[in-house]
Amino acid sequence: MSVVLQEPVLQEAPIRSRRGIVLETIRRRPSAAIGATLLVLVLLGAVLAPVLAPYDLHKQVGPVFGHPSWSHPLGLDDGGIDMVTLLMWGARISLVVGFAATLVSMLIGGTVGVAAGYFGGKTDTILMRITDYFLVIPDVPLMIIVAAIWGPSLLHIVVVIGILLWTSTARVIRAQVKSVRERVYVKRAQAIGAGHARIVLRHVLPQVAPLLIANTVLTIAVAIFDETALSFLGLGDPSRISLGKVIENAFQRAAISTGAWWAIVPPGALVALIILSCSLIGQALEDALNPRLRVAHLSARRFRLRPLVGRGSEAL
Repeated sequence: MSVVLQEPVLQEAPIRSRRGIVLETIRRRPSAAIGATLLVLVLLGAVLAPVLAPYDLHKQVGPVFGHPSWSHPLGLDDGGIDMVTLLMWGARISLVVGFAATLVSMLIGGTVGVAAGYFGGKTDTILMRITDYFLVIPDVPLMIIVAAIWGPSLLHIVVVIGILLWTSTARVIRAQVKSVRERVYVKRAQAIGAGHARIVLRHVLPQVAPLLIANTVLTIAVAIFDETALSFLGLGDPSRISLGKVIENAFQRAAISTGAWWAIVPPGALVALIILSCSLIGQALEDALNPRLRVAHLSARRFRLRPLVGRGSEAL
């Protein structure tokens, strides 16, 4: 009588979607949860500005540089307009520019990174040399020159920021693609005659997408900062109220010398808050989605020397 031994059936771990990984990262990491909460609050205030704004954007509701009060918690600006209303509408424009410029940057950087990493050879050399040239150029001075030549326009600001922020994305994606193309399933797909387009779309892009998402969130913070800087320097769209435009108007109307700190501090603090929230989310996602960034940390309190032979545990 023969006995048949059955091998234990191993239960496979459920495959989580990338959306599930992102949500789990935000839920488990306090920094990501705080950043996501702050960013969602700012987004809701900006999107619902036409409904939630307490006053009309172009209506004078009090004296110039009116002090903060119960009816105007953040005071009034140089035109007697409520600062809360200005911040809600200003965040709306700044976020639109930040997200649109980031989209342009991700499209350019992702395309260049995937092409350079997958094809290699001369394609890699040419694309990386172009990337290096853009990388060494100071961003803000070049943005000032291009924006001054093209003229103040919201579309021009989006294009200028987008075409100058793609370099870091291209280098990161290129490095990841060069690793992915050497894996077994990619080599197998090439061996059975799969085309380049199919391999890139079905095998390469799904692997680099998490890293691209994390880099996108970080780029949003940089794009919003650049938009604020350009608007503050007078190169933004004069017909749109952004956070940088609010700060520029306050400086031009001598808000500092008159002691009207509420015309400068709140918009600056809101810009810093948006950048901080995007940075917290982006860094947490990058640490969670990129295994190469997971390093072991040595804790000093866990470090101890082995006892000497013959001395027992009392020796250090």
